Amino acid sequence: MPQPPHPPQPPLPARRPRPGGRAALGVLALALAAALLPSAATARTGPDRATGHCANLDRLRVPGAAHQRADCLDGLTTAATVASGHTDPADWAGLTPKNLPVPAGVPGIQIDGYFPDTSATNTNHGWNHDAQFVVRLPDRWNGGLVVAGTPGNREQYANDRAIADEVLARGYAYAATDKGNTGPAFHRDGSRPGDALAEWNTRLTQLTRAAKAVVAGRYHRPPARTLVTGMSNGGYLVRWQLENHPELYDGGVDWEGTLWSAREPHLLTFLPPALRAYPAVAAGGPDADRAREQMYAAGFPPGSEFLWPSHHQVYWDLTQRVYREELDPGFDGDTEAGTPYCAPGTVPGCDADYDWADRPEEVRRAVGRIALTGRIGKPLITVHGTLDVLLPIARDSDVYARMVREAGRGRLHRYYRIEGGTHTDSLVDAFPDRLRPLVPCHRAALTALEAWLGGGHRPPPSRTVGGPAGATPAELLTLCPLGR
Repeated sequence: MPQPPHPPQPPLPARRPRPGGRAALGVLALALAAALLPSAATARTGPDRATGHCANLDRLRVPGAAHQRADCLDGLTTAATVASGHTDPADWAGLTPKNLPVPAGVPGIQIDGYFPDTSATNTNHGWNHDAQFVVRLPDRWNGGLVVAGTPGNREQYANDRAIADEVLARGYAYAATDKGNTGPAFHRDGSRPGDALAEWNTRLTQLTRAAKAVVAGRYHRPPARTLVTGMSNGGYLVRWQLENHPELYDGGVDWEGTLWSAREPHLLTFLPPALRAYPAVAAGGPDADRAREQMYAAGFPPGSEFLWPSHHQVYWDLTQRVYREELDPGFDGDTEAGTPYCAPGTVPGCDADYDWADRPEEVRRAVGRIALTGRIGKPLITVHGTLDVLLPIARDSDVYARMVREAGRGRLHRYYRIEGGTHTDSLVDAFPDRLRPLVPCHRAALTALEAWLGGGHRPPPSRTVGGPAGATPAELLTLCPLGR
């Protein structure tokens, strides 16, 4: 059994009453998991080099921040920030392969802080305050800005190894948000179903606008290019931003983004069948074959069976319960986030019994508040692993690519299905002969997006991407050819 891809989640704290049976931490109105070339060790020099190490440090202000702290650092990547205390390895634990190269030699300014908020799930820096952000401004700037939201319910440093290290090494300024609520009890934020998820989108929009202003203050001109990227829930944010605020961005890279659709499917439709069927698969016996077919029918691909035990143990049950609580708190009455690992029919409100088709219209309205449409307004590249068994590709990015085409925006989208990729890259360490990492494919997509935006070189057509022939495990950490 592989190690869990992140530390076990703490138990949910005691529930507070809130209107309509939901807990409230306030009436927050601002509602809502590499490259063609190896990672560069140093940044590319931009057209306007900074005028000295950490120039303008004392004059930088993040618009709208309730609190901020700026530091001049000799290194902005995790090669230096782990030792200096300017990242939190717990935020990004389990998201990347252990041997992923880490670039160094990127000096500059880091600004940590938070925007006004009424919830307090994020404990980084001892602030006990949500809507925390990090902004990093390299001395040698390439003229661009990359913004990101975090995967899962993690905090603002969650992308530091998977995304920030690479884009900072390329010379980009970088900014990330904790999305306004964190941890397994994120659903307590807000006053009505869907508020916590809706805040995610608001917070990334807020950070993007603020980060652009900070970049202009640091380098005396606004960014020439602003990109949005993220994995899992962060990938959902990429999709939503390019649909709803394309004016803020030049393009984006979506790494296995979560699909929320006013139609179907979404995780509340495919996780309950897995919770019902998998125990029979694991037990073996006369019902195992039929249960396995039920797993396939729910979208879990043949050939992914070796990943099912760890996902049942770590992901499926908790994910179903906490997101169902956020969007459909009435299903289990006064119980908060259901009963862990209950068998069908054993307790009232068991999430293994959850049937989206039988839920009332108000639940569909809650999902509709955060739903995607496919109507992107700027270029988007999506990468998703074919062996993803948290967000199965047939029920997620395959569907979103179709939504983009049906919305008439196919010319703005490229979609690469990565053979052998799964949702969490750390599992590559446990199954090196069966899985390949997605981090180099994300970096390859970023390179392709740069070429698309910079010189009109359109990326290769959407396709399924096989592994480089004969590549070693070490080479797979840096290689992902998206072309034919």
